[in-house]
Amino acid sequence: MIRYLEPRLKKDLHKKMVFLLGARQVGKTTLARDLAREACGQYLSWDNHEDRAVIEARAWDKRTPLLALDEIHKMPDWKQWLKGVYDGKPSGQQILITGSARIDTFRLSGESLAGRYFPLRMHPLSVHELCTSSDSKPSPEQAYAQILARGGFPEPCLNSDETDAARWRKQYYEGMVRDDILEFSRLHEVAAMRVFVELLRTRVGSLLSIASIARDLNLAQVTVKRYLTILEALYIVFTVKPWHKNIARATQQMPKVYFFDSGLVKGDAGVVFENIVANHLLKYTEWQQDAYGKDAELHYIRTKDDAEIDFAMRQNDELTHLIECKVSDTKPHRALVRFAKQAPHAKAIQLVQDANHIIALDEITVYPAPQWLFELGV
Repeated sequence: MIRYLEPRLKKDLHKKMVFLLGARQVGKTTLARDLAREACGQYLSWDNHEDRAVIEARAWDKRTPLLALDEIHKMPDWKQWLKGVYDGKPSGQQILITGSARIDTFRLSGESLAGRYFPLRMHPLSVHELCTSSDSKPSPEQAYAQILARGGFPEPCLNSDETDAARWRKQYYEGMVRDDILEFSRLHEVAAMRVFVELLRTRVGSLLSIASIARDLNLAQVTVKRYLTILEALYIVFTVKPWHKNIARATQQMPKVYFFDSGLVKGDAGVVFENIVANHLLKYTEWQQDAYGKDAELHYIRTKDDAEIDFAMRQNDELTHLIECKVSDTKPHRALVRFAKQAPHAKAIQLVQDANHIIALDEITVYPAPQWLFELGV
């Protein structure tokens, strides 16, 4: 299947080096290999012993039109090395850098690659991507049901065997804790990290109190904050922070946490639904940032008097969307109506998983969730 960011990636490769970022097994390596094969280029992985020797000696075909390097961030002093490769490459040669989400963390230090690359973040499959890119061309309702049952990672989502999909998730989760987290933390911390992840699986969509979690795990708050940073760096979880401007008394400081793999969420139907919506909104927001350079962010709103809506999207310090998630309730959410009046230029949407029709009201619109998620366009 053609992934949603492939056309943009190809355009960007003509201008600069591209860093393709994202969670493990989200499809980066598959896309890199496909592009290298299509361009008659060369794909090399640091994790492959023979490829590593080629990389260290810079012995790849200098005439290759596309050089795809996977997991290169594991090389010592990889940024300085890559700067030399990019600055010395033949005219017209394209360079694609892929790997685990750790590359996103490592690239933040130093300035040696400044101006030499475009970052593109790859997300799990969405309703729109399934409808437009998969061979079966499902309806939005069918695509949503598929993601609800399997999550959005390509292998389990597209697998026709439900048992194989469940086995994939078990291996993914165990490998994530054992291998990925260990590269960021110390061996004796892995057990504590596993407990931390398990705790987060039950707190999706809730206010995340670092102090409370630290007490529950008998850890220092600074340690819990570091654990959360590791999980975010690995694209295992992401946090949504509160919105303040233009909403009276919106003083809540705590973030909410969501998982990139909705299949890891432990909670009722409403919690899983909210996590799926969060994934779609983050994918849309980061696509606006990466592909168009927009100043876009995803937030939630909660005031001192406990009025709350699940999500708020903004661009250039102005709210564009107010979004509340409901499994079956089409009755207008009181806080959504209230905030819609305070931010009249924002689109106020009540997403209902089980709704069948669009209901246009004065301040808000009630939408069947599969249809609206499809219309996001990514």
